[in-house]
Amino acid sequence: MKSTKIKISLILFSAFIIFSSCIVLRQENKPTLFLIGDSTVKNGKGKGDGSLWGWGSFIADFFSTDQITIENDALGGTSSRTFQTNGLWEPVLAKIKKGDFVIMQFGHNDGSPLDDTARARGTIKGIGMESKEIYNPIKKKQEVVYTYGWYLRKFISDIKAKGATPIVCSPIPRNPVKDDKVVLADDSYANWAAEVAKAEKVDFIPLNQLIKDKYSALSAEVVKSYFTEKDHTHTNEAGAKVNAAAVVTGIKALKGNKLRNYLK
Repeated sequence: MKSTKIKISLILFSAFIIFSSCIVLRQENKPTLFLIGDSTVKNGKGKGDGSLWGWGSFIADFFSTDQITIENDALGGTSSRTFQTNGLWEPVLAKIKKGDFVIMQFGHNDGSPLDDTARARGTIKGIGMESKEIYNPIKKKQEVVYTYGWYLRKFISDIKAKGATPIVCSPIPRNPVKDDKVVLADDSYANWAAEVAKAEKVDFIPLNQLIKDKYSALSAEVVKSYFTEKDHTHTNEAGAKVNAAAVVTGIKALKGNKLRNYLK
């Protein structure tokens, strides 16, 4: 009798070990969607600091998070350049594994000066191979600065080398309400992001246009209510949720992209 109980206990224990191993293995094989970008993707710590929200704080609501992990590594104030040169990209890249996905959205801060004493975060306009050597007054050293497109291509190349899937996303539009009218303007960075994605043969989410299409059907009062009163760039919670939904609309349109399989 005692021997039988011992055998049963051993069997149950073995089953528990196997079951636990399967769970661990499943977690290890679980893909991750990494988000990189500026404050319009994650403002502050992503918890609505100052009532400013980025769309990355709500994107997980659209995914089956038991099947995919969502990691928002965006940081406010960064450009496609400084996300790399300030050491933010390396730790993210180190975590990326085969089968993962990375959505990048930059542009809002790339138009800043290349070498000002405030942030020195700008990039050369366009997507070419131009470069310029500058003295970075913040880092107190020389630096070679490249185009917006060059930095996006660097992200794409790094992600592909890891066996992961890069997805380029055009930057969200700024508050288009002027004199109580919705004035939708063209965005050079949105166009450049599209051109880079096409040239590199990677998927592209025309987020800028998707959101503008949404705004065009709404009144100026409603569109204005999506932004904070602090500036013309940052969205509040309602605006960020609208943008997150637009990102998902863009993902659904990506034929052949496996990220769609993880949407609810």
